Amino acid sequence: MATVHHWTGLEAKALRLALRLSVRAFAQQLGLAIATVSKWESKLAGTEPRPDTQAILDTALGRADAAVHLRFETFLSEMAGPVRNVGRHHVTASGPRAWEYESWADDLDRVVIALSRQNFAFADSLLTRWLGRFRAPELDEKGLYLFARATALLGDLKRDQGVVLGPLSAQHSYAGARAVFTRLGIPRRVAQLDLSLAVVTEMSGRLEVAARSYETLAVDDRLSRRDRARARLWVGTALSKDGRRDYATRVMTAATRDFEDLTEPDDWSVAHQKLALARRGAGDLTQALHHIDIARSSGATDSPMQRVRLAAAHGHVLLSDAATRDDGHLVLGHAVEVAAQYGLVHQLRSIEGIKAMSEGQTGLRQR
Repeated sequence: MATVHHWTGLEAKALRLALRLSVRAFAQQLGLAIATVSKWESKLAGTEPRPDTQAILDTALGRADAAVHLRFETFLSEMAGPVRNVGRHHVTASGPRAWEYESWADDLDRVVIALSRQNFAFADSLLTRWLGRFRAPELDEKGLYLFARATALLGDLKRDQGVVLGPLSAQHSYAGARAVFTRLGIPRRVAQLDLSLAVVTEMSGRLEVAARSYETLAVDDRLSRRDRARARLWVGTALSKDGRRDYATRVMTAATRDFEDLTEPDDWSVAHQKLALARRGAGDLTQALHHIDIARSSGATDSPMQRVRLAAAHGHVLLSDAATRDDGHLVLGHAVEVAAQYGLVHQLRSIEGIKAMSEGQTGLRQR
């Protein structure tokens, strides 16, 4: 059975983890203030409980069963690292250990799920928990990988919220994650960040620059076939917005075939959504309706973001025909409600742009 000759905050934290208790529950079990336990956890080996508290910890460990003792020894061995001298004390070097890496990775998986549901507040709280806890210089390679992944996900969060440029933007986060993955020598992740940065470029209105980036990435062997197909699709979306709709249609049609070959039904559906907008822009409303009907009948609608995008595309097509204009306004009105509910700022701006464009075109026809 494990014994501790002299307790510090490090051993106390290992015992709490071994008992599988929260800070609050651990403090209550010991009969101590939560602030006392929090101090141990923040200073670890840099703080020592009082003699009477040392005895309380001895008792708690002594009463624990064999499974708790085994976990306690495991956590303590993982947490114990190189020591450095600070005054008269030996203090364990800062930085996460294996058990923290596991928790960090689990939380990042939860962030991915939260972002897919546009639960931005929860995703932000999870990311802040880890990115605010560690600095890159104190991490080893595994920690840096998790740090870069968290930073990239923060970029996804900012992108979906419409915060594209600036010091606290998607672009800033993506660039930071890209620098770390470059340092780690992981080319696939670097290329994925290049793709994300190209999306930010498109969202900021630099369509020609974005299209060139997409074209380069569409043949980049660092990316998977699916990501290359996405890049090819996005070449088309950027060119379509820039007025080059016939060429954009050809590129997007090729991407649609790629998604079919790869058996990626959701991407295939999104491609038809993009094709609908390209044909609408070219004045071919029959084909636009054909493609949007395919997208509406085949695509996944679990994500509020995708529901809004699909409704916005559908409404845009409907507004282009006087006979269906009222239906278009109804569809866009519903899209606005969902976008506002989930804080999809970029989508709200896009819908306002669609409405303004439609009103301008209606005014020209009436003159």
